Amino acid sequence: MLSSDTIKHRVSCRTYKNVPIKEADRQKLRDFILTNVQGPFGNKVRFELIDLTGKEADELTTLATYGMIKGASTFIVGAVTKGDGAMEDYGYCMEKIVLMATDLELGTCWLGGTFNRSASASRINKRDDEVIPAITPLGYPKDKSIRNSVIRFIARSNSRKPWEKLYFCGDTDTPLSRDIGGAHQLGLECVRVGPSASNRQPWRIIKEKDNDIYHFYVSRTPGYAKLYPDVSLQDVDMGIAMCNFEVGVREMNGKGRWESVRFPHPQNDLEYIVSWIGV
Repeated sequence: MLSSDTIKHRVSCRTYKNVPIKEADRQKLRDFILTNVQGPFGNKVRFELIDLTGKEADELTTLATYGMIKGASTFIVGAVTKGDGAMEDYGYCMEKIVLMATDLELGTCWLGGTFNRSASASRINKRDDEVIPAITPLGYPKDKSIRNSVIRFIARSNSRKPWEKLYFCGDTDTPLSRDIGGAHQLGLECVRVGPSASNRQPWRIIKEKDNDIYHFYVSRTPGYAKLYPDVSLQDVDMGIAMCNFEVGVREMNGKGRWESVRFPHPQNDLEYIVSWIGV
């Protein structure tokens, strides 16, 4: 079961041990991938574990936004059918795989920028109606210790935007209290410490005053879309946020569903994405 602890302690890994992934771990991931085929917006996604030679891995990641990936020979490459909400569905489903890998003590690193998409497309036989928003290397971290993980988690948490800049009640003029308690408080904290492209944290969430309805918005970075015209990475980030929120809520036995609704008031420059309807 995916958990908030996994979300809170997962960190990006760029350097990997030059050892194969255990067959038992590979099989668990394969089994999970086979069931992880559709996001909340209904778009079809598919993922594959791809094994590469050193030269092929270099070809795939030389242009990666986050720098050279070292030592990895296995990658998770996926594709999503083009459509409304496709980027969110891809981020939602890939984050589940990343968290599953973390539970297996495997390292990952979201690569959503200028990695070699043509090389990725050829490895999974991408169709014309599909797009590859992001990939990740997969393997055992070369430098791993509990202490380092805790230190990096503290540093990462401190580098995130504060709660009151991300979460609101009723409108964007009223910060949401940290003391809302229960499943939704954990869900929101899981969103806050989650990954996003360039650590932009584009999510903004507005809770309705009198009920457990949470409206998810994206605060787009001006000019950011021009850097990566092939995909909308900040929509992928929103899918990651949706996954992490749901993991936190479900862990606390909270119930609810994703639904597109019309929020009664415009919210400045924020773009509405989806709502969590608590029940």
